[in-house]
Amino acid sequence: MSFRSLPLIVLALIFYNVVVVLGGGAPAEEILTRKLFSIPLVGRSVTVNWGDLIIFVTLMLLFIEVIKSTYTSTASMVDHALSMIVFIVCLVEFLLVANAATGVFLNVTLATLVDVIAGYTIGIRVARRDLSIGGGQ
Repeated sequence: MSFRSLPLIVLALIFYNVVVVLGGGAPAEEILTRKLFSIPLVGRSVTVNWGDLIIFVTLMLLFIEVIKSTYTSTASMVDHALSMIVFIVCLVEFLLVANAATGVFLNVTLATLVDVIAGYTIGIRVARRDLSIGGGQ
């Protein structure tokens, strides 16, 4: 198994858990709303907190995963299977772990679901296209 077959969306799961665990024992909602920095705008500013950063990182990783799913190889099939495992881990953690019962973690879980669905859907479409280009019916 190569690094290419590792679903990068697992980094969002790890990032969330690291932020919440290293949050000093405070409730997850309190940790996720802690201000990281603010972006000054004309007449106002935008505050970015831990939850915003986690969702941003998750969306960037999801984008990379969707791009990866357009390639057909053995590694991509392993990546799809591992993505399913990451989704199951997220779902179980969301249902059973108190600190995962947040809107931010729900978005991470939904992103892993989209990764699974997009991976298989795009993979099937790309494989059909490759068959039709290769002379298959």
